[in-house]
Amino acid sequence: MTPSAGSAVAERWTSVNGVKVFYRESPGPPGAATMMHLHGFGLSGRYLLPTAERLADEFRTLVPDLPGFGRSGRPRAPLDVPELAEAAAAFLDDRGIETVTLVGNSMGCAVICEFAHLFPARLERAVLVAPAGGLHNQPLRRAVQQLARDGVREPLGLIRVAVPDYVRFGVPSTMRMFRALTRYPALDRLLALHIPTLVVLGSADPLMPAPPRVKEVAGRFETHVLVVVIDGAAHAINFSHPGELANVTRLFMADLPIADDPDSPGQARAYEIHRGVHLPPIQP
Repeated sequence: MTPSAGSAVAERWTSVNGVKVFYRESPGPPGAATMMHLHGFGLSGRYLLPTAERLADEFRTLVPDLPGFGRSGRPRAPLDVPELAEAAAAFLDDRGIETVTLVGNSMGCAVICEFAHLFPARLERAVLVAPAGGLHNQPLRRAVQQLARDGVREPLGLIRVAVPDYVRFGVPSTMRMFRALTRYPALDRLLALHIPTLVVLGSADPLMPAPPRVKEVAGRFETHVLVVVIDGAAHAINFSHPGELANVTRLFMADLPIADDPDSPGQARAYEIHRGVHLPPIQP
């Protein structure tokens, strides 16, 4: 069970509710908080590794393939969003983890919001990266068009990671899961969160409303939500902009103001557009 080549995390297997689950893990420093990364629909946790590995020296890090995805086994029936949240909780139980910070991309954000709804005492913080689902992705035809536009905006290297995952997941399962996501009450669940929550958007993400619209909606509510934009990023920010995402995640976890990544000079600019009234104010 050693780390795979070029990876800072070890590859492991376990069994959750009778289903074999493949996951990646790094212990982090002694006493470190636990951070689990959750993938999008049709994909495995592999494309999350560029960001997860950058945070693995500071947090106990887990990157599972949820049941039915990636290298994990398939349950008897496909899992919907609430069932995936329950599976994530069961995986944490298997690893002996009571509370966690969850970092998700796309569908993973819906799973996090549902996890918070079902197990509020277990979630310490949430990082929602390009949260998909809800009205902006309806009807299904519109969502498919958005996904097609996103495909040409992502790095070419993502193809080598995503295509085998989608082939393994299958077209019927992909369409069924995507339909469920477009019907998921994403905004309602997001506004119901009562923990510090970081939302990271890409300015070039066709699956998300434009940042000014997000800022306008967020400003209507008293929330614990911090909204950050990464210029030039599309939907798979965890893969395409891992340095910038890891940097804003660190700052958020430490309750520090959002600033550009000093280790990525000349790269995409990250900046804050909304800070919920219940979050710590920016210090002078």
